[in-house]
Amino acid sequence: MYQILTDSCCDVPYQVLKELSVDFISMFINVNGQELVDDLGEHFDINGFYQEIAEGALPTTSQVNVGRYTEFFTQYAAKDIPILYICFSSGLSGSYQSALQAVEIVKEDFPQAEIHVFDSLAASGGEGLMVYEAAKMQQAGMALADLLEWLEANRLTYQHWVTVNDLNHLQRGGRISKTSAAIGGLMNIKPIIDVDPQGKLRTLEKIRGRKKALQHIADKIVENTGDPKDQVIFIHASGDNEGAEEVKRLIEAQMQPKAIEIFPLGPTIASHTGLGCVVAFTRGPVRQ
Repeated sequence: MYQILTDSCCDVPYQVLKELSVDFISMFINVNGQELVDDLGEHFDINGFYQEIAEGALPTTSQVNVGRYTEFFTQYAAKDIPILYICFSSGLSGSYQSALQAVEIVKEDFPQAEIHVFDSLAASGGEGLMVYEAAKMQQAGMALADLLEWLEANRLTYQHWVTVNDLNHLQRGGRISKTSAAIGGLMNIKPIIDVDPQGKLRTLEKIRGRKKALQHIADKIVENTGDPKDQVIFIHASGDNEGAEEVKRLIEAQMQPKAIEIFPLGPTIASHTGLGCVVAFTRGPVRQ
């Protein structure tokens, strides 16, 4: 048996990961001088966090350091349990490199340890959907080597379709210029964002109006989903459950997937998107 690990950037509630026997390492968020642990909802008050952003808080995040990864991996290496860690995209964080460094440190004490650090090249529910499907395949009896081969072959089939309501947060993170944020706000522009093959965010289109942006996301999910009857779709939102439900309704009006799950957008990602972000994830063609 092997252990699947991930991090809290997957934005899958801790109850779901527990049911899948997946362990995770938490990211830290700093809000108004207070350091908070993203534990995927076990204790973290996500609605309270959204409220602080609404009141003007500008949270910051920090990647997992080498020391914490070393401790995380050692608890399994010491028991001779093979590890598959599905990591937040290297295109968005240095955590992947820190994890690789931690593996080398762990192997100094446990040279026979089998530790695989897999770069998801995905974020939020894209990473989460990958973890979810990997865990389901493990439960069905797939061997670790076969699962790694499957993940390598399918890594770029995980689709991310994102829109945000607050351009100022994108501007603060360097995604768009201050001028673009100001003009976009005045013109009610809602960017459509995805994740490129390098695991980085990119703006694909600019849609005028929230309603049209949500429709566009739903259309892209329908267009980029493989066989619907076999596909689970994740939808995440930061403080806009109505928007998430609307995207779900628009998808179901066009196709009937195996399931559609709606989860909160976690604090690590929401710190960079602000409130009103709605993002949908599926698996289909290879990202280009």
